[in-house]
Amino acid sequence: MKNLFLSLLMSLALVGCGDKKEAPVKDPTGDVGAGKILAERDCKGCHGLDGRGVAPGIPHLAAQRAAYLLASIAEYKDGKRKHAALKDMTGQMTETDVKNVVAYYANLPPLASAPAKDIQLSSPYQEGKSLAQACGKCHGEDGNSKTPGTPSLAGQQPHYLVTAIEEYHQGDRKATAMNPMARGSNKMDLEKLAWYYAAQTPAQRTAAPLGDPAAGEPATAMCGGCHGAHGASTDGATPTLAGQDPTYLVNSMKAYKKGRKNWGMQRYIAGLSDKEIENIAAYYSIQKAVPAGTVSSSVKELTEKCNRCHDAAGNPSVAVPKMNGQDKDYLIMSLRAYRDGKRESSMMHNMSFAYSNAMIESVASWYGSQAPDKN
Repeated sequence: MKNLFLSLLMSLALVGCGDKKEAPVKDPTGDVGAGKILAERDCKGCHGLDGRGVAPGIPHLAAQRAAYLLASIAEYKDGKRKHAALKDMTGQMTETDVKNVVAYYANLPPLASAPAKDIQLSSPYQEGKSLAQACGKCHGEDGNSKTPGTPSLAGQQPHYLVTAIEEYHQGDRKATAMNPMARGSNKMDLEKLAWYYAAQTPAQRTAAPLGDPAAGEPATAMCGGCHGAHGASTDGATPTLAGQDPTYLVNSMKAYKKGRKNWGMQRYIAGLSDKEIENIAAYYSIQKAVPAGTVSSSVKELTEKCNRCHDAAGNPSVAVPKMNGQDKDYLIMSLRAYRDGKRESSMMHNMSFAYSNAMIESVASWYGSQAPDKN
């Protein structure tokens, strides 16, 4: 049972901070005194006797909701949360042990913690807008390109855009201007940039200067399976073609003939003539496109959906954790686990599956900087 509550490193979530003089509320589910003995012996090495995580990435447990702590340990016992050592540790606990140690930590006073110095409170959207200034000369200030051969980025699928820029960085795509710019960007910056462009409204294009849209439409039957009806993709990793610059589309399709990596695209494009490629590009260029997604303009707005369940006034009998004042690094790990399907919760996954790492870090930083809940 040693380091028992290290188990909660990847399972528990969130805590509060406040007045240490506040009288604890007696928990009817366990023996606080017996729980303290267990915590002293097995838990304080990671979570402290005061319920504070001793290092970044270890959650604070003081004043956490008992119902949530109980549910978390049960999920380790049942294997719903994956951690071999923690499954073994919790498996050795009796029901009485669990209730006692949970009662001890849940009834500790909220922690009083100094504000972290590395908090990032700016919105991914606003940071992406700032980063986009360097792209405006070629791609347009709002991502709508007016230069033939240069792609529009407005409304583009964000995960695709990140992948495309990384391919320039790796040299998989050739573009003299893009290669050095891509090398100077890290993954977090690319995600912020992509979410900014995803939220922009694509401009409606007029008739293409090449090809025949009417002839191109039937030739797009195969394309729609991946790129969506009329080229409006609904998959974050697959690009939207609707409203795109036609010359860029032509050049891109021909690039697959010359070796750009994508087995499906290479196989399909290989059977098309140059005229058919131009017709397809002409058709897609005049289709109406919409923003791929929207991002709140402030981090506080990003957290509003979370607060519907995690606010300070939540029902203490519900197995939902407190978040204000929790360790930022732990929150980042937890949100990524929900997003990536590594932690079981369909609701949390559905809420977070579209969140980039940059968005998750901003949300975690915001909660980590808030005054912990007193109740």
